[in-house]
Amino acid sequence: MAETALPVALDRESAEPLAVQLADALRSAASEGRLRAGDRLPSTRALAESLGVSRTVTAAAYEQLHAEGWIAGRHGSGTYVTTTPAPARCANVAQAGR
Repeated sequence: MAETALPVALDRESAEPLAVQLADALRSAASEGRLRAGDRLPSTRALAESLGVSRTVTAAAYEQLHAEGWIAGRHGSGTYVTTTPAPARCANVAQAGR
């Protein structure tokens, strides 16, 4: 599958960390169907460059989404959107993180 372009806007004036904003944006895109299971995400390095942030920001966002079950890495192939987690799980994770 082709790599998916990610139209993500980060608010550098927000008190919310950039990694949290990025994870939220990707989670929303998956929930709303703009990202689908099997879509390949850009590498953390490429995404960081396109957003003008450090790779630490993109890596932290990907790590959070991986822990929540939204994305999975395939060795030597890239990072892909997985099946969207069940809504109840999403709500619990979102509440626990706030």
